Amino acid sequence: MSESFDAVDVIITKRGRGELSDGQIDWVIDAYTRGAVADEQMSSLAMAILLNGMNRREISRWTNAMINSGERMDFSSLSRPTADKHSTGGVGDKITLPLAPLVAACGVAVPQLSGRGLGHTGGTLDKLEAIPGWQAAMSNEQMMRQLEDVGAVICAAGDGLAPADKKLYALRDVTGTVEAIPLIASSIMSKKIAEGTGALVLDVKVGSGAFMKNVEDARELARTMVDLGTDAGVRTVAMLTNMQVPLGLTAGNALEVRESVEVLAGGGPEDVVELTLALAREMLAAAGRGDVDPADALEDGRAMDAWKAMIRAQGGDPDATLPVARETHEVLAPADGVLTELDALKVGVAAWRLGAGRARKEDPVQAGAGVEMHAKPGATVRAGEKLLTLHTDTPERFERALESLEGSFTIAPEGSRPDLLPLVIEKIS
Repeated sequence: MSESFDAVDVIITKRGRGELSDGQIDWVIDAYTRGAVADEQMSSLAMAILLNGMNRREISRWTNAMINSGERMDFSSLSRPTADKHSTGGVGDKITLPLAPLVAACGVAVPQLSGRGLGHTGGTLDKLEAIPGWQAAMSNEQMMRQLEDVGAVICAAGDGLAPADKKLYALRDVTGTVEAIPLIASSIMSKKIAEGTGALVLDVKVGSGAFMKNVEDARELARTMVDLGTDAGVRTVAMLTNMQVPLGLTAGNALEVRESVEVLAGGGPEDVVELTLALAREMLAAAGRGDVDPADALEDGRAMDAWKAMIRAQGGDPDATLPVARETHEVLAPADGVLTELDALKVGVAAWRLGAGRARKEDPVQAGAGVEMHAKPGATVRAGEKLLTLHTDTPERFERALESLEGSFTIAPEGSRPDLLPLVIEKIS
């Protein structure tokens, strides 16, 4: 990189609603990663981007510069095509767990690099670590071998992928610039493109428990990410899906693993099954296997076999008893009627406060903590029936969890109907 720029000039260009040149973008990302651009300068630029936006060329170049800050993985040597899924995060969103082995059972390899939970959204790695013996860390060589042998891997991303993103993500978190759509899109897509998957399906959540609270913002984020994937030569499709209500009947680590295993056994909650199959169909189609029906692999046990093989390959015991929290507390229905609302954010915060999530990256999580739901919107309930069961090892947490659940549900007169978005709202390709 021969050309050199000045950080203040770059900031002023974007502050004045100007377009950043390719050279400016390449330089600022590289210089920031190396430490030549200071945190306060990058936070100023991030705020200018949040306020003034970026066009498609700028976002594409920014994403590419983040990818070029680290290594790229290459799965072209595998004997089968690859597809991956990324969810923007929600409450009870355990879809990766049944989805990866299901797609693998249908002949497409799934390299799923996942993260840990922060705040009210659960992390896939935290969920899987509830399984005795299971390990999140693996080398690239182990990952390639497992993709060839088993067809699916869910593991922690190595430090080598998009290191610029890691640095910038931490900065956005403390400077009020997390919401900038160009920065969200480039953060997600730089890691996914560097990961080297051939096809990518994005699950962009909409509603109280999601990052994007309304359909318009979710659509803008989805469109931006689909364009980024397309520009990078990755077949990318996005689904906008409902996160007004938690997914399934559980929010919490071991609780969600148990529910995922039920889905793989051919049962489980309807919404989890529906979304798992919808995303599986999109992944298979994007990887050129659209003629395969994933519902068959759920029914005939192939998906369960792939799950067990995937867990064993990473040191876990798929048949071990999962941890159970020591203490429970029941929330009962106050009246007869129809449950019309169950707020995803409030349930997510309750699960977090019970010990299922963390406030800081270094905090431990409780494997057994979380919230179990006994009814979902649309169900008829009777006064005194269980609506929710709270689980934790530390009963002094119940009080704060119950505070976060105040106003979390509505029971309307019989005959009422919940006013909810469909589970799959729309598809953007």
